[in-house]
Amino acid sequence: MNATHPEQNELFVVVPFHNEERWLDAALYALAGQSDSAFTLVLVDNGSTDRSAEITLDFARSHPEIAVDRIYEPEKGTGAASDTGFRYAIARGARWIARTDADCLPDRHWVRNIKRAFTEQRLEFLGGKIRRRQDEALAPWCDCFVLPTLIWIAENYGKVFWRGPQFKYRYFLAPGNNLAITAELYVAAGGFPRSRIDEVHEDGALSEKVRTMTSRAELRRDVIVYNSARRVRAYGYLNTLRWYRNHGYRPAKVDIR
Repeated sequence: MNATHPEQNELFVVVPFHNEERWLDAALYALAGQSDSAFTLVLVDNGSTDRSAEITLDFARSHPEIAVDRIYEPEKGTGAASDTGFRYAIARGARWIARTDADCLPDRHWVRNIKRAFTEQRLEFLGGKIRRRQDEALAPWCDCFVLPTLIWIAENYGKVFWRGPQFKYRYFLAPGNNLAITAELYVAAGGFPRSRIDEVHEDGALSEKVRTMTSRAELRRDVIVYNSARRVRAYGYLNTLRWYRNHGYRPAKVDIR
């Protein structure tokens, strides 16, 4: 574990991972290349059995200029791993916590724009935009039509079906690979449910709780993460939509590598 730099205590970035040796390097180097490097990176090993832990150790050793904390969560599940990472960050003095995933590439200004949302707009919770990674080969018609349509449906489904007087702002998609929250609100909301992804979408559960607690939340179009299309390739287009809609599709294998 590396010592956290004092000036980097305000923003912590949590990345949970489980057997992500194929993807992890690129995600880490995207974070190392941020235009604002004043953050602490918390890497949560969720019981990996491949080279993922070794990759994170090599990264921490080769980037001493970045505050990197490596922790372990044996309880399997993205909810459990993320919650462990967020609560660790809060215990270390985090004011804000952001999350992305090990198969994602945050835009170069991702950290900078998250900080601006908290400091300039005084937000307490935010979700960002997701785009497809450009280093994965898919048919051109997928890029031009199918994948943008899937993203649009995901972003707008909740606006129609998740409404009610209990909510303080209109629904927006806050995906687990691109969200951020204040430490105070995270604790007050109860955090991510410590669940497996095939049981509960922990990002959706947290987002819906937050909607009942504050109006200081926003979809930030300048907070961008490039996401892998591996689940789409494995599940197919329709089943991917059914999966994200309350697990309407139950794959035989959830962990796509």
